[in-house]
Amino acid sequence: MIDSAPPKASLLRAVGWSYFPVAFIGRLPFAMTVVGVLTLVATVRESYTEAGLTSAFVGIGSAVCGPFLGALADRLGQRPVLLVAAALNAAALLAITALVYGAVGLPVVLAAAFFVGATSPQLSPMSRTRLVAILGRTLPIERHAKAIAGTMSYESMADELVFVFGPLLVGVLAFLVGPWSPIVIAAVLTLVFVGAFALHPTARVDAVRAGTPAVAAPRSELFRAGILVLAAGTVTVGFFFGAALTSLTAFMGVYAEVSQAGIVYGAMGIGSAAFALGIVLLPERFPYRWRWMLFAVVALAGSAAMPFVQSIPAMVAVLLVTGFGIGPILVTLFSLTSVRSPAGRATTTMTLVSGGVILGQSLSSAITGAVADAAGHSTAFLLVVASTAVLVVLGVVNWAIERGPGSRLDA
Repeated sequence: MIDSAPPKASLLRAVGWSYFPVAFIGRLPFAMTVVGVLTLVATVRESYTEAGLTSAFVGIGSAVCGPFLGALADRLGQRPVLLVAAALNAAALLAITALVYGAVGLPVVLAAAFFVGATSPQLSPMSRTRLVAILGRTLPIERHAKAIAGTMSYESMADELVFVFGPLLVGVLAFLVGPWSPIVIAAVLTLVFVGAFALHPTARVDAVRAGTPAVAAPRSELFRAGILVLAAGTVTVGFFFGAALTSLTAFMGVYAEVSQAGIVYGAMGIGSAAFALGIVLLPERFPYRWRWMLFAVVALAGSAAMPFVQSIPAMVAVLLVTGFGIGPILVTLFSLTSVRSPAGRATTTMTLVSGGVILGQSLSSAITGAVADAAGHSTAFLLVVASTAVLVVLGVVNWAIERGPGSRLDA
């Protein structure tokens, strides 16, 4: 019954109509934070290097602490973890806004950025884990594979859409109101909608599962090759996002205004979300390993043109095509994660893999910011091309892991 990206009857009945808008808006602040911090620092302190470095510390904080939040959710349930994280994160967002405008040194700003990332509510991976658990309880086992694929498609589409509207909202607010406004609004949305997601009745499903630590697989299972290659894939996708956004910010500084970078960046998200939604239409006999490799090649082909683009309309077209590859890769990575998660560690695994996106995005923002300052946007775009080339290589590695002797992977 769950055979397309939008959730259908049985899942909708199980979670209630209010779940999806709350979960969708609740992930928007996180999509706004990295771009918002990048825009705020670049505008106020007039340095792409400082902007990229500050953005990187947000991602490092999230990547370091995100798996711990996931492990706590596996043990205690999502509700208490999300409520505490939402309150701390909102306070951290307001604090870093004041610090960037204040006469404080870069180390203080970087410390605040790390705390912003460390307290980021891991709503996206927790939503995926929650829905998979509900599907496992409501559908017969023979329908799980198709249902999970459809749910991961929907979840990835939701992520893609917020990563369209997040940068777009940041660009519009920064241009019309001021560079501080996206961060302040993200703090308010965090309190309201992450809090609502934490208090939603579906959190009880997770709480029941969290009370069975005895069946959890050993922690060493988190470091199997089949999971590590997925984490490497999401880090690389994140590196692509960070390099593309930072290079585009420098590009817009030449051809338009820096504050409008998020608006143009949204073109990639549109293509990415559209194809993320459509990937569920692919037949089951077209396995994940081939999907990864095919769409990585599409992303590489699109990104290869970026260093040579010299107009905004052409850049929009190139970003759109590149998104056609990136969206399906994310769906594939998260679908494989749901299949390969060790018993009793679903939230930990999903958080670990999901955290790779923000870690890669932030690290590449720092590196690409320095390259853009030193050598210009055309050179910085070469890092975008390199990241999509690595995705092709990792696709080959994943294929080899699945087809290797004694492999137990079913993807």
